[in-house]
Amino acid sequence: MSAEPLFGVRQSLAGRTWRLKAADDAAIQAITRATGVSDALARLMAARGLTADAAPAFLAPKLRDSFPDPTSLKGMDEAAVRIWDAVEAGDRIALFADYDVDGATSAAQLGGWLRALGAEPIIYVPDRIEEGYGPNAPALKHLKEQGARLVITLDCGAASVGPLTAAHKMDLPVVVIDHHLMDGEIPPADALVNPNQPGDASGCGHLAAAGVTFVLLAALNREGRKRGAFKDQAEPNILDFADLAALGTICDVVPLTGVNRAIVTQGLKVMSAWTRPGMAALAAAAGVTGPASPYHAGFLLGPRINAGGRVGQSDLGARLMMTTDPAEAAHIAQTLDALNAERRAIESDVLEQAQTQVEAQSIADDTSILVASGDHWHPGVIGIVAGRIKERFNRPAIVIGIDPETGLGKGSGRSCAGVNLGGAVAAAREAGLLEAGGGHAMACGLTIQASRIGELTEFLSETLKDEWARADEARTYQVDAVVSPSAVSFEFCEALSAAAPYGAGNPEPRFAFSSLRRSYAQRVGTDHVRFTFESPGGGRLTGISFRTADGPMGQALLNGPDGLWHVAGKLKAEDNRYGRKAELHLEDLAKAD
Repeated sequence: MSAEPLFGVRQSLAGRTWRLKAADDAAIQAITRATGVSDALARLMAARGLTADAAPAFLAPKLRDSFPDPTSLKGMDEAAVRIWDAVEAGDRIALFADYDVDGATSAAQLGGWLRALGAEPIIYVPDRIEEGYGPNAPALKHLKEQGARLVITLDCGAASVGPLTAAHKMDLPVVVIDHHLMDGEIPPADALVNPNQPGDASGCGHLAAAGVTFVLLAALNREGRKRGAFKDQAEPNILDFADLAALGTICDVVPLTGVNRAIVTQGLKVMSAWTRPGMAALAAAAGVTGPASPYHAGFLLGPRINAGGRVGQSDLGARLMMTTDPAEAAHIAQTLDALNAERRAIESDVLEQAQTQVEAQSIADDTSILVASGDHWHPGVIGIVAGRIKERFNRPAIVIGIDPETGLGKGSGRSCAGVNLGGAVAAAREAGLLEAGGGHAMACGLTIQASRIGELTEFLSETLKDEWARADEARTYQVDAVVSPSAVSFEFCEALSAAAPYGAGNPEPRFAFSSLRRSYAQRVGTDHVRFTFESPGGGRLTGISFRTADGPMGQALLNGPDGLWHVAGKLKAEDNRYGRKAELHLEDLAKAD
């Protein structure tokens, strides 16, 4: 089928130009010869820049092939020494973790390793609303009063100059394990491990905190061997923690390339055994069956863990992942499931208000960021809503909830590929526009006086305009291949699954279908649309369009004009009691005539 009618200057209903990813024919053939995969899979790999030499490792990623030397991370050896000193001295260790999945899984990994050595840690996760992100002086003082003689921060701490200075003054040692972007003053710490800190040459800046913690476990085992610590006790097997490292890596949306790909691939194998009581209980609460997948981790398990930090008790996720008691695990999992339902209701209300506000703005092609704000918007859902706004309008977005009594706004942002939102927010903080703020390229958090939100919007628009202009990937819809409906099958999807795990840096394949006629469309659920398209040759393509019933795509399916349409989205394989099939999850439409 010719791809020519699909690509070029045409604008889709989502306002994007479709573009077929380039793939060199010679590279496709070389990959096929080297691996024996199908032409479709070889094209997918070639379009992602893979060569015949790199293809085998991509298809079968192994930790031993990509795992970094722990010493290559600045501060890692010092951290391992300091932690072992505390273990051997019998000092009480406190783990101060962030309230998201990355923080919870980091705490569970290090907490599990310490337990294996007979050192029961204190777990502390700050309250999102009352304490905010990262260490704070009162909490550190409280931990010292509880008997902590060493605090290890996980997925936080790298920018906490004030609180860590306070800890230093109260003679409380701190080790920082983090991955967020750093700038300005370095906080005082006994050891600071962050592949994104100045002077780190490890090349591991793409690791989530859960990945950094996983590498820390390897460094700790190596340090323990140096000390002869495992002569009378078993050395903890770090592969037992790979499920936690994978869950944190997937949910923090870091690129699934290099060691991250290996962590997720191996971690999902460990997770699929469902031997960790907390993971098994959460899977049962979420209705997950069968082998674990990135979808299960990112869309079913992760949101439930996050729900504790968003609208409930912030330490529930870490406690769930650490418990060895099935009864306790079941109780926490059910609590998190209920909190997740509450979170969805709150999120829906805030999303409706934020989307209405954004739709009232004038969004031009060069609009580099969207900012929405409102009184009493729950700080636990603004990050999710920012992600929804980003997806709906294909722009970086920040959503700010304002406390009318204090005049302070708490904001969270999500970005598009090629636009460093965390860097821009850090620049806004340095410019004096924010009370606090930071993050990484794809996400940010901030605190601002409500009266200055307009200034912030102007500052960020100006700061990001050049990056947005160059962010071609974000403004186009990248298609991996053009296929016909008759080619879509369960077997076709299964063959392509060899390129999984999919996620940031290795997105799910997108497929386009040319000149199809709509034969069926019906609204299902709250705002989804099921559909069937047919090709002139008689092939049929069935699928679903999520959360679009009242938007341009949903209305085009339900009430749009007859005629031919170009259709694009992701293919999903289903294997259930009704048989094996594949369907399209629609992402974009363009009129063909």
